Amino acid sequence: MVNDSRLFNASCFALITTAFSFSIRAGILPQLQTELNLTGEEVGIINSMWFYGFPLSMIIGGLVYHSVGPKAIMQFAFLAHFVGIILTIYGGSYIGLLISTFLIGLGNGCTEAACNPLIADTYSGNKMNTMLNRFHMWFPGGIVIGSLLSEFMTTQGFAWQTQIWIILIPTIIYAFLFYGQAFPKPKVEGVTSVGNNLKAMATPLFIFIFICMILTATTEFGPQQWVGLILKSSGAKPMLILALVTGLMAVARFFGGAIIHRFDQTGVLLGSAVLATIGVYLFSTQTGTMAYVAAIFFAMGVAYFWPTMIGFTAERVPLSGALGMSVIGGIGMLSQAFMNPQIGKWLDTAKENQASKGLVGEALELAAGQEVLGILTLFPLALIVLFTVLYFWQRGKRPVHA
Repeated sequence: MVNDSRLFNASCFALITTAFSFSIRAGILPQLQTELNLTGEEVGIINSMWFYGFPLSMIIGGLVYHSVGPKAIMQFAFLAHFVGIILTIYGGSYIGLLISTFLIGLGNGCTEAACNPLIADTYSGNKMNTMLNRFHMWFPGGIVIGSLLSEFMTTQGFAWQTQIWIILIPTIIYAFLFYGQAFPKPKVEGVTSVGNNLKAMATPLFIFIFICMILTATTEFGPQQWVGLILKSSGAKPMLILALVTGLMAVARFFGGAIIHRFDQTGVLLGSAVLATIGVYLFSTQTGTMAYVAAIFFAMGVAYFWPTMIGFTAERVPLSGALGMSVIGGIGMLSQAFMNPQIGKWLDTAKENQASKGLVGEALELAAGQEVLGILTLFPLALIVLFTVLYFWQRGKRPVHA
């Protein structure tokens, strides 16, 4: 017998592990940089290993999902998480941090590779959309919890090693919940064939979603990773902005199934693009209190992107299977490994532009940051056009498992 609720809860704790690895590791980086005498570039390279490991294991996991099964993938995820956490604590060097961050990224990618199709095979129709959104709720939700824990422990003088031990708690919980469980069988005939998966992925609809995922991921992660650096000179508190955005995303995803049932996946994606455009535009033009208003629009805009794109792939291109879902999620994450340096270059160029106008200090930082956010507004603007096309393209077509 398949214990649906236990498998779902295990999946959620695995995603909380991913979120903790994202937020707590970010919180301890200043301590690590000082203790190990790391340069800013070295810290950046360490961070990039998280983004390289994630899509690599996610795509490989999608390829082998039906041959080895989600159980084996999650066993590898636990091994990668456990060894990565221990190596972070006891590695004590730049090379050790590179390897440990890559291992944790591998574990995180395996979590997505196994749990997305597991949930899609367990539930159908709007129930699937609901549970996918509630599963993905725990990424922003876990970031909020992890950020608050890291902030509290840092201010209380806890060693960074103690904070890393915290990541092990959800890791052990998900391993316990998955242990000895039966897993659901694929519900789409022919989906276990990689050949059928690849044929489905060669269709215009999948290619269209593939391109859109790069833009949705950049819209979500681009401003989130840079807005703190940019807004620190605007009068807003970056950590409050991050907490507001991720907190609202978590709440919105909890109610995602009802929203998708009311407006359909294509309607939700189009509406999300509109709200995200407003949010990023406000970030690029407003300061002080209005930055929090921008955060609300931005959070409500990007909240449904990731789970809805995964759910859309599962329902509208079902023969792409676990591989298709992994490729969509993988390209979203991998694109950020390439986009982050590009955004950094835009910021450097913007600073040169603003310095040539005579700006200095905080005024220079703010003007340059808002110039970059103005560029990032183009991504959700493009999505409005693309998702309008998708809305009319798919209008009247029922999802396979509706």
